[in-house]
Amino acid sequence: MRREPDEAGQAAGPGHVAIIMDGNGRWAQMRGRPRLFGHHAGARRVREIVEACPENGVKYLTIFAFSTENWKRTQVEVSGLMKLFQRYITKEARALSDVGVRVRFIGDRVRLNDKLVELMDNLEILTAHNDLVHLTIALNYGGRDEVARATKRLAQDVALGTLDPETIDEETLPRYLDTYVLPDPDLVIRTSGEARISNFLLWQSAYAEYEFIDTLWPDFTAEEFGRLARKYGARDRRFGAVKA
Repeated sequence: MRREPDEAGQAAGPGHVAIIMDGNGRWAQMRGRPRLFGHHAGARRVREIVEACPENGVKYLTIFAFSTENWKRTQVEVSGLMKLFQRYITKEARALSDVGVRVRFIGDRVRLNDKLVELMDNLEILTAHNDLVHLTIALNYGGRDEVARATKRLAQDVALGTLDPETIDEETLPRYLDTYVLPDPDLVIRTSGEARISNFLLWQSAYAEYEFIDTLWPDFTAEEFGRLARKYGARDRRFGAVKA
């Protein structure tokens, strides 16, 4: 599901922004601090960006918190991140709910500890009635892993006879993805100067606009977020078509 441009070809503001929040570790190391110090600073930045969404016309915000590849990091960093996620959910749950934010999590929960999964489930339930901003947190998420899991579920339905393989087209698979209730992202932002998508929303971002910026995530402000949203609105989006 994508957001079409207006008749003049100009994009409206980005209804769905996805962010690869990169640079926490480097931000900390530049200050002579351990990498986890940067992750804590980055977590505090999330609230500011969520609160900036309504004034910039952003209804959906998806953030990349932990990838399926991040398990390769040191045990100290991984363990610290898992504790940070639990602390963040516990601390922010009521505040997010009170300001009208609906929270969802995407990714494979099998490898996550039971306490964290319980907190995730409870936050989704607590905020299920909200509609001001839809915040989706990608946790133990990888685009290829998501497509593989979706294809497995699709194949199971074919085997059960509930899905006719002759009817499968490009509209079928998205119904099996973690993001099946979300619109596709209009704008994907990656902070920290890296110019790669790192296995994030591979299927969903086929027609997204990208911004690769040098700012490290803990320094990414609501003002810069607004500037990128306005810049998106000036883009000419044709989705493969040609202007008449």
